[in-house]
Amino acid sequence: MRRAGVPLLVGLVVVAAGIVLAMVRVNPYIYFAGCVVLQYVVIATAWNILGGYAGYVNFGTPAFFAMGAYTAVFLIQSMRAPLPVLLLAGGLVAALLGLGIGYLTLRLRGVFFSIATLALSVVLQTMIMNWDYVGGSRGMSVLRPSGPPFGSYVTFLFTVMVGLAVIAVLVARFIERSWIGRGLAALRDNEEAAECMGVPTLRLKLFATTVSGFLLGVAGAPFPYYVTFVEPNSAFALDYAVNALAMPMIGGTTSWVGPVIGAVLLGTAQQLATVTISSEMNLFIVGIVLVAFVVLAPEGLLGLVRRLRGR
Repeated sequence: MRRAGVPLLVGLVVVAAGIVLAMVRVNPYIYFAGCVVLQYVVIATAWNILGGYAGYVNFGTPAFFAMGAYTAVFLIQSMRAPLPVLLLAGGLVAALLGLGIGYLTLRLRGVFFSIATLALSVVLQTMIMNWDYVGGSRGMSVLRPSGPPFGSYVTFLFTVMVGLAVIAVLVARFIERSWIGRGLAALRDNEEAAECMGVPTLRLKLFATTVSGFLLGVAGAPFPYYVTFVEPNSAFALDYAVNALAMPMIGGTTSWVGPVIGAVLLGTAQQLATVTISSEMNLFIVGIVLVAFVVLAPEGLLGLVRRLRGR
C-alpha cells in the first residue's frame, strides 16, 4: 500500500512545484514554452496507451486534440464555461470519438487502422471548416477570462498543464502495471494468440481508444486560451500527429517513462529551435532525430539503456 501511494505523492509534489514556479517572475516565454512541452507530455503519453501498449498506431492524433479544442470553443462561445468544465467536456467528447473509432475499426489492424484514423482527421477538419458557429475556415478569436487565481493567465495555464501531465502519466503508469497493461501487451504481440488464451481483446482495444482519446481531448481543451485564436489549420496541425508518434518512439514505447523522456527532450529542442533558428525547423528536427533513433536505437532511449546494461 505504501509503494502504491508513492507515485501519487510524487505527482502532488510536482504540481506544487509547478505552482511555486508559476509564482516566480521570469521571462514569460518560459511559461509559453513550458505549456507546449507539457502539452506534448500529455499527447505523447495518451498516444502511447494505444500505439505503444496496444500496438495500434494512431495517425489521427490531431482529430482528438482538435475535438477537445473545438469543444472548448463551442462552450466558451455559448456559455462562457469555466476551464474545469472545458477540460472535462473536451475529454469526454474526444473519449466518445475514440470509442466510436474503436467500434468502427473492430477488425482493422496494422496500416489499415492507421489509415482509418488519418481519414478521421481529414473528415473532422472538413466538418469544422464548414461550421461557422466555431469560426469555420476563418477561425475565431477567444478572450481569456479576467482574474486568474494567481499570476497571469499564462502562468495559470502552465500550472494547469503541469497537473494534466501528472494525471496523464499516473494513468499510463497504472495501466501499464495492472492486468490491463498485460492484456494490452498480449494484444500488441499477437492478437490471435491473445484471443485464444481468453484475453478480452475487443474490450481492451475499446478501452485503449477511449482512454487515449480522453487524454488527447483534455490536452486540447486549454488550447483556445493558450493561442487566443483558433482555426482549423492550427488545431489539426500535422505537428501533433508527427510529434505524438516520434516522442514515444524516441523515449521508448514499452513504458510510461519513454513518452515523458521523448516529449521533454524533443519538445525542448523544438522550442530552442523556434527562438534561435526558426519554427519551420521543428518538423525537420523531429525527422532527423526520429530517423537516427529508428536506425541506431529502434527501441528508444529506454531500450538503448537496457541494451548497454546487458553488456
